[in-house]
Amino acid sequence: MMRRRTTLIMSCTALSLALGATACGGSGPVTAGGGDKALSGQTVTVAGVWSGTEQKNFQKVLDAFSAKTGAKTQFVSTGDNVSTVIGSKIEGGNAPDVVMVPQVGVVQQFAKQGWLTPLSTTTEKSVDAGYAPVWKKYGSVDGTLYALYFKAAHKSTVWYSPDAFSQAGVKPPTSYDDMLKVGHTISDSGLAAFSVGGQDGWTLTDWFENIYLSQAGPEKYDALAAHKLKWTDPSVVQALITLGKLFKDKELIAGGQKEALNTDFPSSVEKVFGPKPDAAMVYEGDFVAGVAHDQFGRTIGKDANFFPFPAVDGGKAPVVSGGDAAVVLKAGKNAKAGMKLLEYLATPEASAVWAKAGGYLSPNKNLPLDSYSDDVTRATAESLVEAGDSVRFDMSDQAPAAFGGTKGAGEWKLLQDFLRDPSDPKGIAAELETAAAKAYKG
Repeated sequence: MMRRRTTLIMSCTALSLALGATACGGSGPVTAGGGDKALSGQTVTVAGVWSGTEQKNFQKVLDAFSAKTGAKTQFVSTGDNVSTVIGSKIEGGNAPDVVMVPQVGVVQQFAKQGWLTPLSTTTEKSVDAGYAPVWKKYGSVDGTLYALYFKAAHKSTVWYSPDAFSQAGVKPPTSYDDMLKVGHTISDSGLAAFSVGGQDGWTLTDWFENIYLSQAGPEKYDALAAHKLKWTDPSVVQALITLGKLFKDKELIAGGQKEALNTDFPSSVEKVFGPKPDAAMVYEGDFVAGVAHDQFGRTIGKDANFFPFPAVDGGKAPVVSGGDAAVVLKAGKNAKAGMKLLEYLATPEASAVWAKAGGYLSPNKNLPLDSYSDDVTRATAESLVEAGDSVRFDMSDQAPAAFGGTKGAGEWKLLQDFLRDPSDPKGIAAELETAAAKAYKG
């Protein structure tokens, strides 16, 4: 199954892969909001991975589009394996007009298969005016813009319990070494430092990516993401050594390595913010806040807060992101109206709808920060936007799915092996290179 995590657990329910459980949401023409109703009588079908709270909040955006244009909308939840589902729908003559794609690699795949329509001049102008160039780069294939990044994830956030920090007498650290020292102080006070969701291999790739981006720098990060640099490179081995300092320290990880390998992402959040905390910190993206609030009733900013993933070995603090990009399928029955939807999604007006509802970050710098409903989300959004071109998209989401997005295989499995036994970073690097070489050739 392909990896999903930017939208993973707002409702903590598994996404259905069956199209029979699509949970379609319709929105008819609405009179509020003005607009010239130029699309009255037309229906735009949108497919994406979202379900639960995220689907409901995206539906609010679609409803606002309906109010503006008169178009009806229908959302189809695909489940995680977007590429397979969309491919089968295109073959069956039932393609949606717009797809929300969660991986750079899938955008590239769709474009190279000739499935996508280049975005309109109107949309491209909005991207040029509102987005850092890196977002346009990730949405383009061979110099043509095919994808608009509507929703982003900030994946360089370490979430912590302010109460646990207060009891241990520690403050948020600013370097990786300091973070481990803070962790030891916390463990000395009787609570484990970190909860690690190692059962989900993607969480381990995120740990590696933040360390690697800060320690090795953006140029090597880009080269490794494109497999122009081998995984046996000394910079990779060094990042694994750095990560191994945490993995091998049983005082720092709640329950040690064995328990970490049996802990999935939602449970890793529960170990910090649930009714019986086992740890003070959990590293993952801004979406941790949604789980802490929605599932465990934590007040963000009071009972749960974050600090930026700290700089490693004197490098710059990393900003790793993920995101969902809107694309228009040529095979859609109403692709022209679909393009009008993308022109709307490129505006701050559209982003403001979801920002108000919560559980959302926009890479659009023209969205006012006061559109977000709480201070913590404003801080994460500001950090993402201010990072500008230094933002790097999740590396494993740029890789072929066989290497970077498949449970029990490739990078996911090998980093789980490394968590189980971090004693041989060179050996794991060699195995990563073997798996990557095979996947990138395929």
